[in-house]
Amino acid sequence: VQLQASGGGEVHTGGFLTPSCSASGFTLDWFAVGWFRQAPAQEREGIGCIRKGDGGTVYADSVKGRFTISRDNAKNTVYLQMNSLKPEDTAVYHCAAGPFCTFQSAVFGPWGQGTQVTVSS
Repeated sequence: VQLQASGGGEVHTGGFLTPSCSASGFTLDWFAVGWFRQAPAQEREGIGCIRKGDGGTVYADSVKGRFTISRDNAKNTVYLQMNSLKPEDTAVYHCAAGPFCTFQSAVFGPWGQGTQVTVSS
């Protein structure tokens, strides 16, 4: 059972990236999938989540209107479309599966390696 985030990179302010979260060993649509990020010397921050079943989404205020989470069940993959990126979005981004959407990381797991996103001014 593994989730792997990939597709980060380095962009300038205002740029965009679309990291993906791929699952192996289980069906991702059976779970809520949360996206979290952690910048150096900071706490892990929940930034968004997509619910199982209806695919509804919730976002933190820090990314609302700029980030969009979507699913492709045929590919067993969840995407995080990030637009209008800012330097403060620089962090390692992780995805994880859980029973329901919340910004509390404790209910999610397992945690795989994240993907680095760097936004330069």
